[in-house]
Amino acid sequence: MHIESKKAAECLREALRDYNLKFGTILNDPDLAPFRASPEFKELQEEALRGGEDIGSGFRRDLKLISEVQAPFRGVRRFFYVALTAAAGISTFFTIPRLVLAVRGGDGAPDLLETAGNAAINIGGIVVLVALYFWENKKEEKQITQISRNETLSRLPVRLSTNRIIELVQLRDITRPVILAGSKASVTRALQRAERYRTELLKRGVLLIPVIFGASQKDQTKPRGFGTRRAAASVPSVGGDFEKRTESIAAKSRLKSEVRFKADIVSPEQWESWIRDQQESEGVTPGEDVYIILRLDGRVRRSGIGMPNWNDILQELPRLEDLMSKLER
Repeated sequence: MHIESKKAAECLREALRDYNLKFGTILNDPDLAPFRASPEFKELQEEALRGGEDIGSGFRRDLKLISEVQAPFRGVRRFFYVALTAAAGISTFFTIPRLVLAVRGGDGAPDLLETAGNAAINIGGIVVLVALYFWENKKEEKQITQISRNETLSRLPVRLSTNRIIELVQLRDITRPVILAGSKASVTRALQRAERYRTELLKRGVLLIPVIFGASQKDQTKPRGFGTRRAAASVPSVGGDFEKRTESIAAKSRLKSEVRFKADIVSPEQWESWIRDQQESEGVTPGEDVYIILRLDGRVRRSGIGMPNWNDILQELPRLEDLMSKLER
């Protein structure tokens, strides 16, 4: 499997570089699902996130557009940081010669304390504004990484109670998935506690998705390799055509009728790989029990260590028909 993944990564890297392959295609293609669970995919994704000349420039551009939508005033703030830094720099350029004259003293020399104070204000302002500019860039990079991780999450497959296999992206606007990841004992206890609140949780669109660590190693019956598992019909992702992305009302309605209280994961290795990445990004020890609550639009709402307190979740999540839920879509 490792050799197969390395060969696939090299072929895809060449296609991205020389044949204008879109990285969104790699995210969407169901035949590449096993590859997306490999370390080689993570390396390729990190290259695409950097947006170098060889690969990923289009993917990074699409992610930046989504980032700008989610943080519309970041560009305005950065413009003001640059403009004010330039103004402070110009002022400092004229203040420094006056400061030199003030230090030398003599007739007609400017006041030393006043001139030194002006220079200090300008230099301090430049330092603060430059720090703010780089802080905004760091926030943007973190947000782009999270958007990419959310995009990978949206491609993960689940099996509904009707035995239909779909990807999480198809549940957007319908449910709030709550991922329970950990040992079998911890996840089982959390599911049992959730049953007590089943009715109220369903009113809030909660769909439980248990992920038991180590399940991918125990499952030896599934065939390995690329193209061996067919996932749900591909739904266009970042950079995809908007019209193709939009599902018909009838299809949404049919899918909604199939969604129950719990869904089972398909391809555990992909789920565990994504959860490990999420844990590392949050500073949590990989393998520790965690829960992750998603919004109706598919983004991560919040996460925590251990298993959730269902009373707190009932207080936090509005019902699907409430105004706050409509704003979340």
